[in-house]
Amino acid sequence: MKEFFDKVANALSADVTTTVLTVFLLFVLFFYLINLLQRNNAKWLIALMFAYVAITGVLFMLTEEEKQPFTYFFVVAPFVLIVFILFATEIKRDIWDLGVKKVAETKHVIKNSAAAQNVNHMIDEIVKAVQNMSKNDVGAIIILANGNMPKTIIDSGVIIDSEISAALIESIFFPKTPLHDGAMVINGSKVHAAGCFLPLSQEVNLPKELGTRHRAGIGITETISVTSLIVSEETGIISIAQGGKIKRYVDSEMLRQTLKEYYWQELLEQKD
Repeated sequence: MKEFFDKVANALSADVTTTVLTVFLLFVLFFYLINLLQRNNAKWLIALMFAYVAITGVLFMLTEEEKQPFTYFFVVAPFVLIVFILFATEIKRDIWDLGVKKVAETKHVIKNSAAAQNVNHMIDEIVKAVQNMSKNDVGAIIILANGNMPKTIIDSGVIIDSEISAALIESIFFPKTPLHDGAMVINGSKVHAAGCFLPLSQEVNLPKELGTRHRAGIGITETISVTSLIVSEETGIISIAQGGKIKRYVDSEMLRQTLKEYYWQELLEQKD
């Protein structure tokens, strides 16, 4: 123990000004990163940072020979930490996708089904329903899924398994009906389920005017590769959420383009 404290004293006495300045700058940087991670609800990354700082402190006291086994971790850990901070949302979605049906297989099934059921007709029906609900200030969340929705979310609602139509969509979201408060899940050419409960976004920097419906629509896209169509009950504003981000004041053209991308643009080009 005495040898450890002697090393600390020798390191600090080497150049007091440089040491104090370095410690201060590291403290400021560390404090900023902790605040940033807390605002983004990244508690596990905070724990990782503390572990890294602790290991760095130990390495500081070791000789060059003793440091050798830890060099690889010391070089790689900051890179891994940065990647997790910058791409936390994408990583969560990719981890979830490992446990669900292969995307290529899902696309193939939906694409064939969409071709049989007339893609343009389904897009028209969804656009018509969303615009009608927007005009009448009827709140709604429609999830465009690829067969990758968790079973727990589907089970929280009611299985519909019906062809897509504007009348069906509008009737489900009509105020005071049993399923109007939950989310509708569209899977290819079918309305798969309705009245489903979604996880809320934990992002603290969302605009305060976005309520529970918008937080739910954003939250599901933070962990799963789906698209949310959201209609505000208070203002009638149409929004689209993808990858944990929300785009508001969506017009009919933007809505139609999003649906074209969902039903695979190359299929539509063959029809034109």
